[in-house]
Amino acid sequence: MNAPAKFNWSEGRFGPDTAHWLPRNPDAALDHIPGEDGMPVIGNTLEQLRDYPSFTRRMVGKYGRVYRNNSFGGRSVALHGPEANELVMFDREKIFSSEQGWGPVLNLLFPRGLMLMDFEKHRADRKVLSVAFKPEPMRHYADSLNEGIRDRVAAWSGKTFQFYPAIKELTLDLAATSFLGIPWGPEADKVNKAFVDMVQASIGVVRRPLPFTAMGRGVKGRAYLVDYFGKMVPERRDGAGEDIFSQICRARDDDGEYLTTGAIVDHMNFLMMAAHDTITSSITTMVYQLAKHPEWQDRLREEMLSVAPAGEGVGHNGLGELELTEWAFKESLRLVPPVPSFPRRALKDFEYGGYRIPAGTSVGVSPAFTHMMEEHWPEPEKFDPMRFAPEQARERHKYAWVPFGGGAHMCLGLHFAYMQAKIFFHHVVTTHRIVVRDGYAPEWQMLPIPRPKDGLTVTFEPL
Repeated sequence: MNAPAKFNWSEGRFGPDTAHWLPRNPDAALDHIPGEDGMPVIGNTLEQLRDYPSFTRRMVGKYGRVYRNNSFGGRSVALHGPEANELVMFDREKIFSSEQGWGPVLNLLFPRGLMLMDFEKHRADRKVLSVAFKPEPMRHYADSLNEGIRDRVAAWSGKTFQFYPAIKELTLDLAATSFLGIPWGPEADKVNKAFVDMVQASIGVVRRPLPFTAMGRGVKGRAYLVDYFGKMVPERRDGAGEDIFSQICRARDDDGEYLTTGAIVDHMNFLMMAAHDTITSSITTMVYQLAKHPEWQDRLREEMLSVAPAGEGVGHNGLGELELTEWAFKESLRLVPPVPSFPRRALKDFEYGGYRIPAGTSVGVSPAFTHMMEEHWPEPEKFDPMRFAPEQARERHKYAWVPFGGGAHMCLGLHFAYMQAKIFFHHVVTTHRIVVRDGYAPEWQMLPIPRPKDGLTVTFEPL
């Protein structure tokens, strides 16, 4: 079984299993790129955490769409716009390492997850994992989602409540059933707490797993899940379960071999994190936007009722008919992308925007910035799902909308996310009106994954 990676503090990287990583550039290697280093030691970390969109707008306004920044432990170069997204995400020349980009943030918590793999290893493991997202398993997940969402929405009916913690609890519970095949209850609660601690640790200011720190709790949570998942692999491999965990335990590679227990554990840890936190954020954004634009609730309700009766939910075969619902979900992802920025590490020298950027540089692109560029999104602050009608989308740069990433690392679970969102909103909108008080505009914390700071107070008024 793989143990959590240890950090080599003298070299500024994880090792020994990451000995192939390029060392971070000396600071002077990026002096020719305009930017700023911020405060001693912590750089601009706190300003980014406090208000990432405002920080990015300030830096672009001052230095342009290529700038140098110092945060989260060192210097990096930020690139902005669809062309930058395409360069980094599509990565024709295999310049950019996702493993070495995400690793300094996630490697103590989610090592060897799919997003922390590159090139051929990534392709091979992604192919094995994709069996869990084929049509037949997805039909099973749809049935499970409908049941869990219907019951929870009924419990929220007629209440005024904080939506974000409520949907977070629901998505964790749904992940426990759809992903792990375990019933709701004390066991699922322990698993869910471990995931929450791991995600919080990913942006902890203290990067060592010291006692009483977020990183300490996160590493402890990972140790619990490594033990929990590892013990279950043989039983799931021999069984006939339809959940994602069981599907992955039984999957074989091109040589007919199973993934190792350690690989399965690492992938499940990462998939659970990627699935529940991003969908929690995205559904919360769409609930708020629909509450602020009740005319869109009416339009979606009409479409939804043409597909399935109120309160019944929608089966897997009917998901494709919810076209307007999909556009509204995409517009919500544009306004508040669940992953505001994507880090990479340059493995080779490259040029962009008139600057030579050397190998070893940490490089980032920003969906959150691109999604608000007026030249691609007129009136970018406005909620307008019709932006995603085919005739409008056809004219837009392919990498102007990248909430799920792009290229080889395009989110493996994006169709699961669409399915869960459509099923959720069918249950809610066909039976309720989502209401917020007049003038309500909650502040959002954007990093690591966006959430409303006050939890988003809403009322589900029964129709």
